[in-house]
Amino acid sequence: MESQLDQLKKMTTIVADTGDINAIRDLKPVDATTNPSLLLKASQDPAYRPYLEQAKAWALSQGGSDAEQLANMTDKLAVLAGCEILSLIPGRISTEVDARLSFDTQATIIKAKKLIGLYNEAGIANERVLIKIASTWEGIEAARQLEKEGINCNLTLLFGFAQAVACADAGVFLISPFVGRILDWYKANSPEGTELSGSKDPGVLSVSRIYNYYKQHGYNTVVMGASFRNSEEIRQLAGCDRLTISPGLIEELAETKLPLDQKLFASAPLCNEAKVENSEQAFRWAMNEDAMATEKLAEGIRNFAADQVKLEQLLSQL
Repeated sequence: MESQLDQLKKMTTIVADTGDINAIRDLKPVDATTNPSLLLKASQDPAYRPYLEQAKAWALSQGGSDAEQLANMTDKLAVLAGCEILSLIPGRISTEVDARLSFDTQATIIKAKKLIGLYNEAGIANERVLIKIASTWEGIEAARQLEKEGINCNLTLLFGFAQAVACADAGVFLISPFVGRILDWYKANSPEGTELSGSKDPGVLSVSRIYNYYKQHGYNTVVMGASFRNSEEIRQLAGCDRLTISPGLIEELAETKLPLDQKLFASAPLCNEAKVENSEQAFRWAMNEDAMATEKLAEGIRNFAADQVKLEQLLSQL
């Protein structure tokens, strides 16, 4: 019997959720995605030292203040890592905008254009890159403009249905709803004994609802489940457009030789929800009413920002 990973690949595009170049080389995913936390972890690997030094040399050549040089170093490092990963995969790399810009539409657009420009200078076409942006109202509006200009976006830190509706309305290329972090919140905030596993996992239910809503209403936005806590969450989302999975869980699926049933079907979405109208007021009210989405979005931005600072500190010590 085929492994569950091989079965899953027939239903869903697999994306590697890692910045570890060796892991990507071994796993051979279609796409890959990184974020400040993954880049920070990877940068502590001696194998990444040449990229750090190259990023520093390039930043010094650009001149500017210490802060400008540091920003240039982190941007260049992200692109250098992305270019190396792209040499190993047939698809796209997702590269993240600084989380500290999450509430500034224009600054997000400027940073996104800078990152795509660095990729272009390295000979990488726009079609092989996704710019990752936090799913705030400001981030989604930045993505709306970027998509119009041919820069595809991956809207991350997505926890609530309102965020998904706004992303689809903005014509975003791809969203990354965070399955495991939703589960984390419900584990911490649900009465003891509440069933939160398998098909009742709230992260699984959230992504399934978004996927079916998109398919019912004909949205082209790709749904890519992310942030998995266990392999059962992945099995429950078999058939989703894409799933970004950590190396450990990919290996677990590769070693499991049991039948895998498809759960989601683009041609037969299990949804009868009316189309939701999107506006800034509706978005902000819906987020206000969704404690989980509001808290996890804020926490995610804080954590990514903290790791961005740690990465900058690491680079400043070179």
